Amino acid sequence: MHNKSLSRELSLISLGLIKDKGDFKLNKFQIEEIFESALDSLINHCRDELDICESELENASQKILDSELKEGIDSSFSNVRDDLKQSLTKIETVMNTLSITLDFPKLIVSSGQIDVRDDVNNRISNTINNFKIIDSDIDKAMEGWRLKRLPRIDRDILRLAYVDIHFLNTPVAVACDEAVNLANKYSDIQGRKLINGILRRLQTVKLQ
Repeated sequence: MHNKSLSRELSLISLGLIKDKGDFKLNKFQIEEIFESALDSLINHCRDELDICESELENASQKILDSELKEGIDSSFSNVRDDLKQSLTKIETVMNTLSITLDFPKLIVSSGQIDVRDDVNNRISNTINNFKIIDSDIDKAMEGWRLKRLPRIDRDILRLAYVDIHFLNTPVAVACDEAVNLANKYSDIQGRKLINGILRRLQTVKLQ
């Protein structure tokens, strides 16, 4: 996982710990506390995912053992093999995330790395200090929908994409791709479709 992607994910989790209002300010110390909670949440999420993967692998391994005890390997072996492939792919993704997250102190002290903590602080500050204008502009791109009607996680994904594009000068395509990645991980099918549509309209507005 790229450091910028990690900081976006931590920013998303952090925003979920903040009230969804535009009439307050947070100081750096408060944001730091929220960040630490978000980091703990991400680590715990990765550990939970690893536990699930371990259980899936054990089940798949047992199925293989059962099939090998039979006189011949039937068609069920192909299904078991697919189960193993999916579990291994999932484990690889979670392990990559967990590895970078648990190695977080090195990201902070290493001069050759992006300062993830400051990047998260910057994203959160830009979001909460500009809630009203961000939400207003996203509302305009929703064509009949209202941002407040979306689940909180979807609102925050869109807000972070907006901050990337309008405050951090992130290339539009990159910001949209990163938002889609977050949606694929944290939103449902309906949310992903809606986020994709809104991002396309936001992208058009930015390019004009």
